[in-house]
Amino acid sequence: MKESKYKQRLIEIIKEKSLLENVDRVLTSGRKSRYYIDAKMTTLDPEGADLVARFILEKIKPFNVEAIGGYTLGADPIVSAVAVLSFQAKNPIPAFIVRKESKQHGEMKMIEGPFKPGWRVAVVDDVVTTGGSTLRACRAVEQAGGKVEVAVTVVDRLEGGRENLEKAGYAFISLLTRDDLLA
Repeated sequence: MKESKYKQRLIEIIKEKSLLENVDRVLTSGRKSRYYIDAKMTTLDPEGADLVARFILEKIKPFNVEAIGGYTLGADPIVSAVAVLSFQAKNPIPAFIVRKESKQHGEMKMIEGPFKPGWRVAVVDDVVTTGGSTLRACRAVEQAGGKVEVAVTVVDRLEGGRENLEKAGYAFISLLTRDDLLA
């Protein structure tokens, strides 16, 4: 597949707004890192959100998904931007959010937003390290009766996430990898 026309500009924006180097950070996975990608600084930026959404729409097209969602909070701005752009392109893809835990009142849902059992979905995350959060979102979708067609991340840190997701049976796409940003 040809390189996306969005890739180079997205790299520039992430390097400018989201990438912190020579820092000591503990990641969601519990691992320590000398660099950190605060992807929400890109996915909540107007141009960054637009580029990420366009790039994702390009990548998920072959999967013919009926909805897009992911684990809160990393996926929230991404799925919202994808839903808006898909509507503007006259091919609307509804967005949903997977909660960290089910609501303790009302309908006690784990998934918020328009989601129907039987739907083929894309599950997204902003950054994948080991894939733990993405796997939790995929399992929540399946428990709610959905079918995960593909897992997508903005940045793959190349620390086992792809392997863990593929081992669990999920197709996996990353828009960028650590090597694109630290090269």
